Amino acid sequence: MDREAFVQSVAADDDPPAGLAAVLQSLWWDKKGDWDRAHAIAQAIPTVLGSAVHAYLHREEGVLWNADYWYARAGRPRPEIPLEDEWQALVDEILAG
Repeated sequence: MDREAFVQSVAADDDPPAGLAAVLQSLWWDKKGDWDRAHAIAQAIPTVLGSAVHAYLHREEGVLWNADYWYARAGRPRPEIPLEDEWQALVDEILAG
């Protein structure tokens, strides 16, 4: 799957595609507008990418102290790019996996 197919699934489907990794499920629900569901998934992923997605979600929420905690757990600084660009970069990173 590439980013375009992933984004199209958000627009066309009521649920994420079957077999989608949890980190992508989180970003899928976020793009769908269900931050709470996205967050519930992300906070249960004990990996570097799970922490990066978790950080992004808190940045989107506007709670930067919490975002910074999760960025540190992911071993990366808080990016100074638009949220949409970060979302796309995370999707690309995960899909390249």
